[in-house]
Amino acid sequence: MYLINGIKITVFSLSVISLFSCSSNEKKEEDTTQTTADTVTQATTASNDSFNQLTEQETKEGWKLLFDGKTTNGWRGAYMTTFPEKGWTVKDGTLTVEASDGAESQHGGDIVTNDEYTNFDLRFEFKLTDSANSGVKYFVVEQQPKPKGSAFGLEFQVLDDDKHPDAKKGRDGNRTVGSLYDLITAKDKAAKPIGEWNEGRVLVQGKHVEHWLNGKKVVEYERGSEDFRKLVGMSKYAAPEYNANGRFGEAIKGHILLQDHGDEVSFRNIKIKTL
Repeated sequence: MYLINGIKITVFSLSVISLFSCSSNEKKEEDTTQTTADTVTQATTASNDSFNQLTEQETKEGWKLLFDGKTTNGWRGAYMTTFPEKGWTVKDGTLTVEASDGAESQHGGDIVTNDEYTNFDLRFEFKLTDSANSGVKYFVVEQQPKPKGSAFGLEFQVLDDDKHPDAKKGRDGNRTVGSLYDLITAKDKAAKPIGEWNEGRVLVQGKHVEHWLNGKKVVEYERGSEDFRKLVGMSKYAAPEYNANGRFGEAIKGHILLQDHGDEVSFRNIKIKTL
């Protein structure tokens, strides 16, 4: 305290003022950090909750979710009565087949819908990991004897075209992503980079079938036509085991199948509308 012209003046130490200032700044930083963390958590939750949902209009139009984002309801293992105990996980709104050794249907195994379908519009999203292989099959019939690998059916190929060796097999690239596996090559496609979500679609109206990838039609054919049968005759599906219970790919109805090919691949927003 000082006396200047008879007036008492108190001077605080700069160190004390600095202490209060630092404490205040640290509190603001803590508040900001917490607010940011809360915002990220809320955004992530909101983002996850926005998947695997039908709009009111979609519900009116007859769409049905095949995956609710939380459970495996509506699915079972191929040639099984229950869902596989290993090899598949549900987390953060995604259904994921786990990586194992790259073998076909030898870990958790393929999964199929409980229901069968004839005319339908199937839509789904898939995300590949590096060098991954999987597939979405339709008109799957669990024929006997049970095959060693995947159940028989027409397949929308899900593949890392750049790194998986299967992309270079088959004929004219007909084992690449979006293709009708081993039969028809996807044309003029625009696949997303590995690690990003792609939108797939299979549309079946009578004998007419289309594959769509990211909003663009990439395959179109007539199931059971003379041209279709020629393609089957030039593919691996010409083998007797694929035709022992009727011509390959010409079943009247069948299950939807997600393939376990020993690589990590995720799915979400799987929905179907019967036509």
